[in-house]
Amino acid sequence: MKQKNNPKTGIARLLELAATKKPLMIGSVILSSLASVASFIPYIAIYFMVREILSVWPDVGELNAALAIRYGGLAFGGVVLNILLYFGALVCSHLAAFGTLYELKVNFATHLAKVPLGFHVLVGSGKLRKIMDENIEKIEEFIAHQLPDIVAAFVAPVVMVVILLAVDWRFGLAAMAGVVISFVLQISIYGNEGAKRMMDQYQVSLENMNNASVEYIRGIAVVKAFKQTVYSFRRLHDTIKEYTSMVIPYTLSWQNGFSAFITLINNIYLFILPVGILVGMKTTDYATFAATLIFYLIFVPAIAGILMRVMYVNSNSMRILNGVEAMDSLLAEPVMPQPAQSKKVESYDVEFQNVSFAYDKAKDTRALNGVSFTAKQGQVTAIVGASGSGKSTVAHLIPRFFDVTDGAILLGGVDVRKMSTSYLMEQVSFVFQDVFLFKQSIRDNIRLGNPEASDEEIVRAAKAAQCHEFIMKLPKGYDTVIGTKGVHLSGGEKQRVAIARAIVKDAPVIVLDEATAFADPENEHLIQKAFEKLMNNKTVVIIAHRLSTIRSANKIVVMDSGKVLEEGTHGELLARKGKYALMWQTYNETASWTMKGKGGTVNA
Repeated sequence: MKQKNNPKTGIARLLELAATKKPLMIGSVILSSLASVASFIPYIAIYFMVREILSVWPDVGELNAALAIRYGGLAFGGVVLNILLYFGALVCSHLAAFGTLYELKVNFATHLAKVPLGFHVLVGSGKLRKIMDENIEKIEEFIAHQLPDIVAAFVAPVVMVVILLAVDWRFGLAAMAGVVISFVLQISIYGNEGAKRMMDQYQVSLENMNNASVEYIRGIAVVKAFKQTVYSFRRLHDTIKEYTSMVIPYTLSWQNGFSAFITLINNIYLFILPVGILVGMKTTDYATFAATLIFYLIFVPAIAGILMRVMYVNSNSMRILNGVEAMDSLLAEPVMPQPAQSKKVESYDVEFQNVSFAYDKAKDTRALNGVSFTAKQGQVTAIVGASGSGKSTVAHLIPRFFDVTDGAILLGGVDVRKMSTSYLMEQVSFVFQDVFLFKQSIRDNIRLGNPEASDEEIVRAAKAAQCHEFIMKLPKGYDTVIGTKGVHLSGGEKQRVAIARAIVKDAPVIVLDEATAFADPENEHLIQKAFEKLMNNKTVVIIAHRLSTIRSANKIVVMDSGKVLEEGTHGELLARKGKYALMWQTYNETASWTMKGKGGTVNA
């Protein structure tokens, strides 16, 4: 049996991502390697020029001027060649990076579209935004800039060692001692497991802070209305404190090792001077000795630049790797299973058969437990119950935002798991309490329900949803873009636009989760009239707290703690004097609630 290869991690994973544009990356690697070699040509030219000058010293008139000019030209040519080769490497790497960035973002967005829709309910938008906008962008940065630098960071030390040992092995070994000690310090700073673990914690705390920040900004109106500050928004405050308490000690933990590293690589000539003194005391060829010593004193400062590049590449790669791991963790999220062949239906009863469901499969707590009921086609089925009873979970399971833990949900006698997601979405329209409208025109927001809908159909749907009148009062009517130039809709207006979107979709199954939650009594009556047209020969499931909206429902399902307690019409349930009768009594009492004060009585 062939074993499945384990997914790649670390640098191997980054190189795997870069390899999607292989020809460009090979070209970038070759050009970057040649550029790294070319960067040492000026030092070699200077060495030969100094040796030529010292060979005729002090009689400078004997200097071979033509040869000196050639050495100068060689040094200048090395600089130009290095620039051109490195520029070519960056051109190749950037072309590869932009292509890879496009593919990664498309693949990531495509994968998010394939995971269960409930995944987006549970995962904060701040985390997804960070991965899409920051982590994937860092991969582009790695391919465009870091990869050529990594190649140079590996090639340059090899060429450097060859040059150090080739000119004079004694000075070379002295310089190598400083290089080795520098590498040991660098590994101790960046290469230990503690640094990796701390970087993981950094990414997690940053994502948590992003999530809390997005939530804070979205609720800024409420925060300001109650004169609160970030300190009173506990989740954001706690995530900022967590981030600060982690980052500051981590940064301070570097100070000694990093300071020693910087000091050492900038003073490697201190390893050269003692060897120079010893060699100079025994030499007889002072011209060659002087040329060699001068070359090493000129060359060793370049070692600092080479080692700093290695350190820079190492630290940046670590940050990028953590971003890649976050991206891969979401790409590893299981997609919604799709049947090999999608089944179709001819009727549209919605049936729950002993359905149980838990949001967290690792825990025993279940949102639904053994729920069974049938919502008939052409009828209105209302789901009522206290908060946390499982009403909204029922609404999420019908369009298969999640898969049930046990039991089955049937549409027209067919398990929804045997239908493709696209087909199931065509059969179901839903309007939830939390309405999201895009920063597009009203017309385009309604047309999301049916991209093929004509302008006339959009207007008819808007009239049916009782929103045509307020739309025509907007600056540009149906072409008004929501959120621009002070154009904002109230909660009830957003709700009616969402209902118009559902009407224009004209799906056979309609799920309304608190669809009239923001409607005032007058508009609630109008929306109820609109529903009469919408519900013609359709399966309608209404999740409601406001019991007055569902008195005329064909069936009312009463839920409590994830279970079905009662079923029946409004009259039947009142006659039973059970949970629903108690809820109805409480509802009527609160509806007639009054507030007494010095100025008189105010009806609620």
